[in-house]
Amino acid sequence: MSSHREAPGILKDPVADNTDVYAFVSPDKPDTVTLIANYIPLQSPAGGPNFFEFGDDVLYAINIDRTGDGRADVSYQFRFETRVRNPNTFLYNTGPIQSLNDPDWNRRQFYTIRRVQNGKSVTLARGLSCPPCNIGPLSTPNYPALAQAAVHSLGGGPTVFAGQRAEGFYVDLGSIFDLATLRPFQNLHNQFGLGGMPQAAPGVNATKDLNVHSIAIQVPKRELAGRAVPTNPADRHAVIGVYASASRQRVSVRDQHTGDVLERGPFQQVSRLGNPLFNEVIVPMGRKDFWNAQSPHDDEQFAKYVAHPELSNLLPGLYPGVFPNLDKLNKSGKPRADLIAILLTGIPVGLIPGFQNFTGSRQADLLRLNMAIRPAKKPSIFGLLDGDLAGFPNGRRVADDVTAIELRALAGVTYPLVDKKFKPDAAASAVTDGTTPADVGAPFLNRFPYLGVPRSGYSTPAK
Repeated sequence: MSSHREAPGILKDPVADNTDVYAFVSPDKPDTVTLIANYIPLQSPAGGPNFFEFGDDVLYAINIDRTGDGRADVSYQFRFETRVRNPNTFLYNTGPIQSLNDPDWNRRQFYTIRRVQNGKSVTLARGLSCPPCNIGPLSTPNYPALAQAAVHSLGGGPTVFAGQRAEGFYVDLGSIFDLATLRPFQNLHNQFGLGGMPQAAPGVNATKDLNVHSIAIQVPKRELAGRAVPTNPADRHAVIGVYASASRQRVSVRDQHTGDVLERGPFQQVSRLGNPLFNEVIVPMGRKDFWNAQSPHDDEQFAKYVAHPELSNLLPGLYPGVFPNLDKLNKSGKPRADLIAILLTGIPVGLIPGFQNFTGSRQADLLRLNMAIRPAKKPSIFGLLDGDLAGFPNGRRVADDVTAIELRALAGVTYPLVDKKFKPDAAASAVTDGTTPADVGAPFLNRFPYLGVPRSGYSTPAK
């Protein structure tokens, strides 16, 4: 949920709210890349009797830019269809759901997947089954098996999954949205005269017992690159840019007799996401809905917010005396060329030994992945900042601590990439909200679709 409810418009439309995007070379199948797009944030596992599901009226897409122009060269598009067996019961299921075809499962979802390239659409599969939501031990007694049955291999090409997963993005939302309080450092926070300074404390993962809906696709590298993928990481043809989106038809009409909403007209993008937290903490509120409707090709108009990020300017005031060098950098007015590279163009050859994910001068919010860099034998949740070239911002793996990585970058730890004379503050390399993968409610999987088994409503404690 790195970008959940991030704009005034999309917070009212959760089934179209694109919350996280992941892109990584599959650790167990390194000739493939796994792409995951999450939607429908903050799912309470006990949210029945109408449990969470994809929108039949939403066009979901995972988009790949091969050429560095910020436009999708290849898109995998997903459309969903809900089928109700018995409209005369209020129940989601009338008995245990023991298979994807179980007659006791009353409300099922299926989907069609299309691959669009150069304006030409090819249907890869129709009628693929989603798994049910994880309700509880009586309704979904063997949920892992149900979910595994919903992993579909498309005959030598992609492998796909669409359905509920445990939320894998770990973050202390309760503290961060309280004037950027970071519990491990809250004793250093400016408390605005509200009393004694609190003690440092561990982070609290606000998403621990929540679920999300994921669209995941595992694709051979060649299919993404359109050619044999270079083995040299310095070759720019090894790099792709990835973003996900959700679109709705432009006209909605509510039937006065049935209450049904009829959708008409061409599709208009209403949500998108490349890098985590981009729209959430960089784009100002007055432009967030506009940003969601734009193509990454046009992101140059938002570059000034990356060059002079608001949170970087706030940190020295919120934590007095902790970030003096960052304060000087902010007051100098110098644009944050390091953040422009990380978020909008990719990191060019020469800044980090053995690494690049540069896509060109076009500024676009894309999750850039160098497919020639093999999965790390000992991954670090701090990715590139800890010398792990296979981690964020080289794509994004499910366990990467993107909150800490981006906080540290905003605090100045990456500025020496473009100005070797700059000395980051000591605290910059230690900034964290205090959460780790150990705080995730369900463990990650070591196989596709990698995000963990969703929590059930029966076994999740009420909050």
